[in-house]
Amino acid sequence: MTMSNDDELRTLQQDVQRLLGRCMLRLQQYERLIKAMVADHKLSGQMDALKQIRSAQIDATAGKTLGTLVGDLIGSYVVADEINPPEETTTNSPENVNWFAMHMTLGLPDAEFVRVKRELREMVLLRNNLVHHFIDQHDISSSDGCCGAQKTLITAYALIDQHLGQLWQWAETMVKTRQAMSEALLSEKVIDFVVNGISPDGKVNWDGSGIVSALREAFDALVVDGWASVAEAGRWVAKRYPEQLPAKYECASWQQVVHETHILELRYFEMDGKRTACYREKERPAKSH
Repeated sequence: MTMSNDDELRTLQQDVQRLLGRCMLRLQQYERLIKAMVADHKLSGQMDALKQIRSAQIDATAGKTLGTLVGDLIGSYVVADEINPPEETTTNSPENVNWFAMHMTLGLPDAEFVRVKRELREMVLLRNNLVHHFIDQHDISSSDGCCGAQKTLITAYALIDQHLGQLWQWAETMVKTRQAMSEALLSEKVIDFVVNGISPDGKVNWDGSGIVSALREAFDALVVDGWASVAEAGRWVAKRYPEQLPAKYECASWQQVVHETHILELRYFEMDGKRTACYREKERPAKSH
């Protein structure tokens, strides 16, 4: 009789272990997904450094607890409809760089936001109870304790599965938004705006334009006594950046490009008996403190 009871208890204990392991695996899926969402719902920085910035954001989430991740998600991705997401600041960004900022949010009505916030917090408590306090709360050395543990774990798994399903829906929405954004960013007009500083209405942001960036490189390569020949710079750019030509910016000549920028200074010198157009970057006024 004692052996039969021992076998029954052992079977119950094994089932509790199975149910607890199932919950732990589901929780790990939940945590992995929420880490990805925290890392990917916003991104900002210099265009040429975005890959490294995103990698750093992914690394930063690796060691965070579920409680911290939920805190990061609430108010940043999951927001109340009337609350505007915090604006990304670029005031400390270097000058003369192409800067990118993206912030996706899931706006919810007030009542739903309060409910979701509460449920996310409850998920953290559920996880912590299962990981840290389950043995204290359930005496699995007895049949009654095992039966109570089974019921708790079955209920917990259903709740975790429900929340994971909701999280998957949010993640799918985020992925679709990213795909739509990627398609838009790959359009010719957007590429022209980001890379060349040409807005859809034809206006040029000369300070962030591709042709001025190329002229700065040419100046560094050709400068003599503080000035570089416009004609030589034009040939230098055309050889290395054939897509960066005056016509792209609706200019008839390299001299016109330099004149239109207002950030490059154009001056004529006598060189070898010829009047030669030269340029340099204008000095920026000192910033007041």
